[in-house]
Amino acid sequence: MYKLLIVDDDREMLEITAAGFRGKGYTVGVLESGEKAPAFVRKNSVDCVILDVMLPGVDGFEVCRRIREISDVPVIFLTGRISEEDKVSGLLLGADDYIEKPFSFRELDARVQAAVRRMQATVPGKLIFPPLEIDIESHRALCGGEDLLLTTREYDILYLFATSGNGVVTYEDIGRRVWGVYKEQDRRSVMVIVSRLRKKLEDNPVTARMIETVWSEGYRFTGKKAGS
Repeated sequence: MYKLLIVDDDREMLEITAAGFRGKGYTVGVLESGEKAPAFVRKNSVDCVILDVMLPGVDGFEVCRRIREISDVPVIFLTGRISEEDKVSGLLLGADDYIEKPFSFRELDARVQAAVRRMQATVPGKLIFPPLEIDIESHRALCGGEDLLLTTREYDILYLFATSGNGVVTYEDIGRRVWGVYKEQDRRSVMVIVSRLRKKLEDNPVTARMIETVWSEGYRFTGKKAGS
């Protein structure tokens, strides 16, 4: 089963959440502060990090930034902060998801499983939309041979776009296929991650135009496969 790291200074919440996951067969590491989290991730090769924002000393945003320097492991923020600014800040740092306290354990579990499945899935082959190349096995995307250094969620959404033809991919499609569940408030998270993805594609004039916004619905991928 999956290996998780949960970082939360609320001991009761930490113990309850860890017990829930252990009861489902997960291996769970716990920390009450964030300083040791990056080293824990490096040493234990965890499959997902559940990270509180309001931590003593080093806050969750800084912990996420440090983790992103060494790993593309899925990071899910679990926090009492509810402002849109906080959500956007976390997503821009490379977090994959953001769940507010109080939360449903079933929803958290579903989002963890979706994140890990997408990260671990390996399908041989490549998708090529010159100059963009999506390496499915290694979960990487390259433009002109240079690695775009996508986060897990950025890759997941790009892969979804690239395998959906040129039809409209709605916000709900993205939520259900990438997160595993979708709520209307997730739309902002989707928009932020797509914005991050676009910035990584914008250096090339061809890839910069590959993701079109479809007003109030979602997005359309306009890339043309090699040989088509």
